[in-house]
Amino acid sequence: MRKPYVRLLSLLGLFLGLTAVPAHAADNGSWSVYPVASKVAARPCFYLSAEPGQTLTDKVAVQNRTGEPLTFRLYAADAYNTARDGGFAVRTVRERMLGVGAWARLAQSRVTVPGRTTVTVPFTLHVPEGAEPGDHPGAVVALDEQVDPGSGRLALGVQRAVGARVYLRVGGPALPALSVGQVHISHHQPLIPGFGAGTATVSYTLHNTGNVTLDPKVELTVRGLFGRTLLDRRLTRVPSELLPGQRVRLTETWRGAPQLDRADVTLTASAPGTRQSASATFLALPWLVVALVCVAGVAAGVLLVRARRGRVRRSARVRPSPRARPTPSRPRSSPSARH
Repeated sequence: MRKPYVRLLSLLGLFLGLTAVPAHAADNGSWSVYPVASKVAARPCFYLSAEPGQTLTDKVAVQNRTGEPLTFRLYAADAYNTARDGGFAVRTVRERMLGVGAWARLAQSRVTVPGRTTVTVPFTLHVPEGAEPGDHPGAVVALDEQVDPGSGRLALGVQRAVGARVYLRVGGPALPALSVGQVHISHHQPLIPGFGAGTATVSYTLHNTGNVTLDPKVELTVRGLFGRTLLDRRLTRVPSELLPGQRVRLTETWRGAPQLDRADVTLTASAPGTRQSASATFLALPWLVVALVCVAGVAAGVLLVRARRGRVRRSARVRPSPRARPTPSRPRSSPSARH
């Protein structure tokens, strides 16, 4: 029987820094991709700026760190934030490009790099007239054309890729704007109060509604009854680069949440030039106690109804029956009255 085959494109290596290769090169251990160093210093990424209608030229280096030749598909791609954690990711070669991926053209779309060798490939980036001002992030990607067939019952084909990040800013007004919303709280607590800790999960959405990349900071504040501060925390699981137009759904776990309280949850998101808050409320109740109170209330209601019915029956038995009115009798005439 033929094994099922799935082709999986894994964009690995979109991170910075292994000392065995040029400083801050994107690397996966087998090959690296990085900007060709300028006359001044090495560049960790492509930091470019242009006006609408302007064309830029640059060069990308692809280094093969293995002993065998490798063949790569080279392409430019748009960047986005992953929905899971807001990480920096790039579009696959088959996806539609709107920014850097559509504007950049490499001198070679395929290149074979011998073992232990570096190949340099020039490219141009033309910013069209009417391009929106602000940040347009992307990457120059080297995709290994060889597919790893995998092993096991389910054959999983994997293609690996490494990309050098491109941070392009198009001239014009920079408009930072950040929104936070869709706050939802799910509360979990032990069945019996006091036997275990309560936990709350706060989920929310961060949305970069401006045209520049943001490094957002998020504060979580929880107030209980009478304004008591239950939690005041700066969140750490927040993307450090929230790209323009991108929206991410994030969660925060709160251990030690109250088991009997009414809490107001406020999330405040901020970045240079922008700040916004969103709130939600949740009621913490020990459900076993609530269930017992409900059962007791139902039982009390049943007893009250039965008692009222008993009083009605007793009053019906002792109530006297209405007497019939006597029929008036016709008076008899005496014999002396006869003529």
